[in-house]
Amino acid sequence: MKKTIFLAVLLIFTVCVTAQIPSITLKTINGNTVTTDTLNNNGKPFIISFFAMWCKPCLRELNAIAEDYSEWQEETGVKIFAVSIDEAQNIAKVKPLVDKYGWDYEVLLDPNSELKRALNIQLIPHVLIFDGKGNIAESRSGYVDGSEAHLLKKVKELLETEK
Repeated sequence: MKKTIFLAVLLIFTVCVTAQIPSITLKTINGNTVTTDTLNNNGKPFIISFFAMWCKPCLRELNAIAEDYSEWQEETGVKIFAVSIDEAQNIAKVKPLVDKYGWDYEVLLDPNSELKRALNIQLIPHVLIFDGKGNIAESRSGYVDGSEAHLLKKVKELLETEK
């Protein structure tokens, strides 16, 4: 029984890790339309972080990343897309929140959780790390203070393997 569960988990992990982002149409906080399957970072790794305004761990994680984001970009060229899953009646509050915290991320709005569902994300905060070809290289839920350092480490690993 344990072996069957292990194999099932391994299969799910393998499918997740080799998957690509689906095509979902979202809006930016400035009202522009974006199709998610076009998200990229010109051949370099990128990160998608799902959050909601009411999610304290989400805000802690995005704020922690924001402290070092410009250095991460200089060092690795990584790009972060923050995807708000706040419902339609609250999306007008997302831009003021982003401005308040000074996040330099490209922020997308997923008020119907279409992208979240398409990627089978159950909990937030949830972070996906993509390689330079747009394949999901890692997926994780939850946040513990300091775990943002792992994101940078994984991006550096991807850069090394993509040389």
